[in-house]
Amino acid sequence: MLGINGGEFLVLIVVALLVVGPERLPGYAEQLASWVRTLRRFLGTARERVAEELGEDAADVDWASLDPRRYDPRRIVRDALLEDVAPPPPVTGRRYTSGRGGTAAAAGAARSADARRTDARAEDGPGGGAAGPAPFDDEAT
Repeated sequence: MLGINGGEFLVLIVVALLVVGPERLPGYAEQLASWVRTLRRFLGTARERVAEELGEDAADVDWASLDPRRYDPRRIVRDALLEDVAPPPPVTGRRYTSGRGGTAAAAGAARSADARRTDARAEDGPGGGAAGPAPFDDEAT
């Protein structure tokens, strides 16, 4: 609490009692009590409004897990490194094999045909050839 320990807090209370004096102390105590009541009412209505705005979703949230004091970057990195990686998607299109499923000459011919198609696209210019330049979104940030 503001870097004040118990002993310092007691000294501050004694000094405040001596400065305020016994005549004005009851008035200040009443004023402090009314401020505390007002603050409690304000916090209660704020909690109700937040619960009303968030609806049923707020009841399901584990607020303790979102506490920044529980943030441990080592755990987060460890979990990210140890999580299972999804298998790569299946390859679509032609598959070229040399050996059991086909001949090496057929595979080489197919690769050279793909290379010619790639070279033809590159000669058409940037952006993908005959279809024109790549789409451009001028509203993108």
